Amino acid sequence: MIWVDLGITIVKIALVFFVVLTLVAYLTLAERRVSAFIQDRLGPNRVGPFGFLQPLADGVKFIFKEDIIPRDANKYIYIAAPAFSLVTALIALAVVPIGRGFETTIFGLLQEPTFVKLQIADINVGVLYILAIGSLGVYGVVLGGWASNSKYSFLGGLRAAAQMVSYELAMGISILGIIMWTGSMRLEDIIEAQQQYWFVFPQILGFIVFLAAVFAETNRLPFDMPEAEPEIVAGYHTEYSSMKFAMFFMAEYTHMIVMSCLIVALFFGGWYPLPFGGWFGVDIDTHWYLPPIVFVGKVLAFLFFFIWVRFTLPRFRYDQVMSLGWKVLFPLAIVNLLIISIAILVMQHYGVLGF
Repeated sequence: MIWVDLGITIVKIALVFFVVLTLVAYLTLAERRVSAFIQDRLGPNRVGPFGFLQPLADGVKFIFKEDIIPRDANKYIYIAAPAFSLVTALIALAVVPIGRGFETTIFGLLQEPTFVKLQIADINVGVLYILAIGSLGVYGVVLGGWASNSKYSFLGGLRAAAQMVSYELAMGISILGIIMWTGSMRLEDIIEAQQQYWFVFPQILGFIVFLAAVFAETNRLPFDMPEAEPEIVAGYHTEYSSMKFAMFFMAEYTHMIVMSCLIVALFFGGWYPLPFGGWFGVDIDTHWYLPPIVFVGKVLAFLFFFIWVRFTLPRFRYDQVMSLGWKVLFPLAIVNLLIISIAILVMQHYGVLGF
C-alpha cells in the first residue's frame, strides 16, 4: 500500500502544481482585464479569443528575453532568490484541503478501495505550517534586493522585511481566537467546526485584522511598499529580467492563492456553502465533488477581491503602513484575543462549548 499512497501523492502534487501555475498565469490576465474595466479601458484582447492566450504570449516573451545579471551582484544569491520566493509559496499549498475526499479502486487496479484525501499532506498543525512557510517567503525578497547590489533594490528588500515582520505578528494573533475556539490547528477540523456557522460572524474583528495583514503580507496595494514604483522604481526586483523577474510575480500571485485558501478555510466555512446550516441536506460524502467546487469558488471570489482593492484604494505612505501595523492592527488583534477568550470561558461555564 505504501507504493499506492506514494503514487497518489505524486499525482496530487502534479495536479496542484499544474492547476496553481495555470491559475497564476490567468490571474495576470484577470488583473489586467479588471483594471481595464475599472479604468474604462479595453485591456488585453488581441491574442486569442477575448485575449485568453495573452498569458501564453507573456510566458514566451519572458523565456526569450535577455537574462541580465548585474556585474557587481552576488551571482548565486541573486539567482536563487526568485526561486526561493516561488518554491516557499508553492509548498505552502501542501496542507490546504479543498474537500473531504473519496474512495476509489483506481480504475479497478486495487482489490480494496482506498480513501483519497483532497489534500497533499494532512498534518495536525496545518495553520502553523502555512504561517511558517509564508514567513520564509520574505527571505527571497530580502536576498534578491541585497544581492542585486542596487540601492533601490536594497531599500525595497528592507521595506519588505520590516513590513512582513510587523504584520505577521498581528496576523498570527488574529487567528489564535479560531484555534482556541476549535481546539485544533488542523485545517480540516477548523472547516468541519463551521458546519453550523462561519467563523467570520463570531470573530469579525479577527477577520478584519487578518484581512489587512494578508494584504501587507502579499505586498499588494495599498501595502506594496517593497515595490513602490514612484519612490524606488520597482524595489527588490529592479535589477531582475527575463524569467527571474517573472518568478517574483508568480510567487506573489501564488501567495495570493495560498492566503485566499486560508481566509476561506478559517473564516468562510471552507467547503460549506451556507453561512448557517451546512449543505442543504445534501450528503457530501456521496457527492464528494461538490465541496471542491464550493471551496474553489470562494477562493476565486477572494482573488477577485484582491484585484478589486488594488485598483480602488490609493497607496499608503511608508510611515502610515508601519503605524497601522503596530498602533492599530496589533492592539486590535490583542483585543480580539481577549474578547474571544472571555467568550469561550462564558460558553464553557454554561455548557455551550464542549471542550
